[in-house]
Amino acid sequence: MSQSVAFIGLGAMGYRMAAHLPKHFDTVYVWNRNFEKAKQHAIAYGTKAASLEQAVQADIIFSCLPTSSDVEALINDVQIKSGAIWIDCTSGVPDSARTLASSLKQLNVDFLDAPVSGQTVGAENATLTVMVGGDVAAFERALPALQAVGQLIKHVGESGAGFAVKAVNNMLLAVNLWSVAEGFSALKAHGVSLNEALECINASSGKSLVTETIFPQRVLSREFPVTFGLPLLAKDTGIALDLVHQAKLPAPLLSLTQSLIQAANLTAEDNSDFSAAVKMYEAWTRITLE
Repeated sequence: MSQSVAFIGLGAMGYRMAAHLPKHFDTVYVWNRNFEKAKQHAIAYGTKAASLEQAVQADIIFSCLPTSSDVEALINDVQIKSGAIWIDCTSGVPDSARTLASSLKQLNVDFLDAPVSGQTVGAENATLTVMVGGDVAAFERALPALQAVGQLIKHVGESGAGFAVKAVNNMLLAVNLWSVAEGFSALKAHGVSLNEALECINASSGKSLVTETIFPQRVLSREFPVTFGLPLLAKDTGIALDLVHQAKLPAPLLSLTQSLIQAANLTAEDNSDFSAAVKMYEAWTRITLE
């Protein structure tokens, strides 16, 4: 397409997502705080390593940064091209999305909160799920760019709605992860073969993404590959719990899960994968899930 696109933030997800854009757009700029990574990306995928000032002159601008605060700080330091669409794939804070959408609208820039799910394998294969909040007309204009990186792309509501869905999704992931750790520890304490039990559960009503992929590939294998950091899961569970509190709803299970994930994050080794949260429970029970 003749539109220009930029991708800001080449972390584990962004690096892979940006790689698909040159297949669909003639001009793709990439920028990263470690600029050498942008240069590497340009060599590998035919993108153009650009200054931040140049990147924000693209027609469509993706960002994928650790937090909403990072995105806010970056946007406050640049002058974005009038008429552009900013697509933020950060797992961010709904209030921040609403604030940015309002302020950028005054500059004739549309802001979409568009967090993604599917881990690095989804980013690698362009099969991510993208949950989008913001103006419907802007969403429709941005859809071809979103389709370059994702498979299931849904407009879920007004500004902030995408971030809200992602936060609740990741909270449910945390609930599943912790509950499976407890259940499988009980099974091992009773001498049950965990691999055989896993096969039974995955053919039964207790199955989930945690039992189907995360436990066998990360926990029982003792590999814990870092594709989604535990600090990021702790952040997201905090955002989800804030949503519950803002709605003035009781949430005993979610509150407890958020506290457990926060505690696991504080006690974990640096650069731990989210699945390593189970190690805290293993330390309590002295049962290793393998």
